[in-house]
Amino acid sequence: MAYADFVTAMMAFFMLMWLLNATTEQQKKGIADYFSPTLAINRSSGGGDSSFVGDTVFTEETLTRQGVGASTIYPTESAASRGATGLDDDGSEESEVFQEVIDRLSMQSGESVETDNIMNHIVKRVTEEGLVVEFYDSNENTLFDNDNKPTPLLNVLMTATFRAADIVANPVALETHVASPPIVLANKPQWRATSERAIMARESLIDVSFDPTRVARITGHADQEHAVRNPMAARNNRLEVIFLRQ
Repeated sequence: MAYADFVTAMMAFFMLMWLLNATTEQQKKGIADYFSPTLAINRSSGGGDSSFVGDTVFTEETLTRQGVGASTIYPTESAASRGATGLDDDGSEESEVFQEVIDRLSMQSGESVETDNIMNHIVKRVTEEGLVVEFYDSNENTLFDNDNKPTPLLNVLMTATFRAADIVANPVALETHVASPPIVLANKPQWRATSERAIMARESLIDVSFDPTRVARITGHADQEHAVRNPMAARNNRLEVIFLRQ
């Protein structure tokens, strides 16, 4: 080894030791997580303005995370994002209202066998993006027909959902998904199908007297995001109605 290379290596070594001594345990943890091979990658992941501020990469303040990070939905305000979840001070109150909507939807179960069968097509959850009410197909009943037009089942689900959600005035996003076909086609019809279903879902909202100006976006995801492992399962045919956080 050349003497110059040896001196350079020793200088780098002592700088490393000095940096390790100057950082806190939280900052060391942030650096360690940065080089972790298990970083979550998501289509809407993001990060804050500053890295290694003492938090791990799995919080919104730092680099990527699973789910919705510091994006246009939850923009940064100064040096870092707004909290570990991206919510402001009013986030907890909004979540309580969303939970009330879920409770009102759940109360509709048990009224009759027919009502129970219909309500079995709904999954409710509160996420960082807002309240997600997911409608999905079963092997016996579908939300859309072969022409991608809403079936009576979807109309009933829409009516029940927006009757329960009349206590919120949040903007709404519509996202559609379909199952993968049994054969691979060069021109994937799934994209057109989900786009048409998203448009028809918006029209279904208007049919139940929903204010169309509250629809913030409609999105067709084709068969890119499966709900279950089997890509051809009917459960993957679904419509997500998302009451967005304000």
